[in-house]
Amino acid sequence: MSIVLEARDLRRHYSISRGLFADAATLKALDGASFSLARGKTLAVVGESGCGKSTLARLLTMIEEPTSGSFRIGESEVVGADAGTRKALRPKVQIVFQNPYGSLNPRQKIGHALEEPLLVNGRFTAAERSAKARGMMQLVGLRPEHYDRYPHMFSGGQRQRIAIARALMLEPDILILDEPVSALDLSIQAQVLNLLADLQERLQLAFVFISHDLSVVRHIADDVMVMYLGRVVEQGPRDAVFRTPKHPYTRALLSATPVADPTHKKERIVLTGELPSPLNPPSGCAFRNRCPLAQDICAAKVPVLEQKGAQQVACHLV
Repeated sequence: MSIVLEARDLRRHYSISRGLFADAATLKALDGASFSLARGKTLAVVGESGCGKSTLARLLTMIEEPTSGSFRIGESEVVGADAGTRKALRPKVQIVFQNPYGSLNPRQKIGHALEEPLLVNGRFTAAERSAKARGMMQLVGLRPEHYDRYPHMFSGGQRQRIAIARALMLEPDILILDEPVSALDLSIQAQVLNLLADLQERLQLAFVFISHDLSVVRHIADDVMVMYLGRVVEQGPRDAVFRTPKHPYTRALLSATPVADPTHKKERIVLTGELPSPLNPPSGCAFRNRCPLAQDICAAKVPVLEQKGAQQVACHLV
C-alpha cells in the first residue's frame, strides 16, 4: 500500500500578546499529531471547534510552517525543504474549503476559475487549459454551458462541485476536505459525498476529511483521529472507533450523534463545564475538568497515546 502522506509529532504554537505590561502567552493550536495516509484512503479528523483541525489543514497544505515535527509527501520531506522542492510539492496537496459561497471569486467565470491553477503553475496552452477545465466539469457532474457562468448562478451543491473540480485541476495525490458539506442541505450533502467517493475510487485520491459531524465521518472514513484542545486523544480504524470508543471524549461525541432509527437506544453522555481556554489549559489531561471519570493522576500527568486494542488512546484510565 502506497503511503502518500506521513506526519510525525506535528505542532503549531502561536505567541499571543496579552497587553503592554504582560508577558506573551503561547497558544498551542496543534500539539502533537502523528499519522500516515495511503493512496485511496480517507483519514477523518474530528473534534469540537478550536481543537486544531483547521490548523492541521494549513500545515499540510504548506500555508503555514509547523513549530516542530515533520511530515512527508510521498518520498519528500516538507519541513526544512528548499523553495524549489516546496513549489514542486504544492500541486500534490489541494484543499476544498467549507463555504462554497465564499471560496469562489464572484467576478470570475467558472471556466476561468478552473483554468487559473494551470495558468499560475505555467502549464498548457490556452486551448489545453480550456479543454482540461471542460473535462473536469464533466467529471464532477457539471454541464458544458456552465463554463461561462458566474458563481451566483449556481446552488450551494453546484458551487462545491466547482470547488472540488478546481482542486483537482493540478492532478493532486491528496485532497484536504475542510468540512466540505457542513454548509449544504442534507440531501445535497449525500450527493457531494457520493461524488467524492466516486472520485476517490476513480483517481485513487487520499483524503484528509475534517469534520465535526460523526454521521458523515462514519460514511466516508477509513481511519478516524479524534482531537481535543490541540491534542490527539484517540485514533484508529473507523469501525473500531465507532463500535468500541475508548476515550471518554470520543464516547461523549458519539453519544451526541443523531441516529436515523427511532427504535435505537443509546446512553446520552452530557459533558459538564466549558471548553477550557487554549491559552490557559488545565494541567495534566486537558479534558479532565469535563471528564466524568477524572482522578488525581489526570491532573498530575499529561496522557500519551498508547495502543489499546485496535486504537491508540491518550487516557490514564483506559
